[in-house]
Amino acid sequence: QEQLVESGGGLVQPGGSLRLSCAASGAFFSAYAMGWYRQAPGKQRELVAHVTSGGSPTYADSVKGRFTISRNNAKNMVYLQMISLKPEDTAVYYCKAELGRQGYWGQGTQVTVSS
Repeated sequence: QEQLVESGGGLVQPGGSLRLSCAASGAFFSAYAMGWYRQAPGKQRELVAHVTSGGSPTYADSVKGRFTISRNNAKNMVYLQMISLKPEDTAVYYCKAELGRQGYWGQGTQVTVSS
């Protein structure tokens, strides 16, 4: 079972950058696909970025060219580098570990983009 802890959220001005981190505690981290999701107030949780166990990334259209997902299997970490942030990126961001039908969520980290 994976336990996930996100960090790196905060308040940033439009056009700014943040890097989110997700630390995993399980012994089989490298086998999991990892995803970053977000949920804005009154909206459904949505997939932002995903990286396979082999390191292949995919992105939601709304963040392509601005967000980059990466993983470091040696450190049991996954990252989300966010640039050119917009007010509509404001949400709680969650990390998720996925393996087959298994899925584990972190507690989330708040990202607020506002001037």
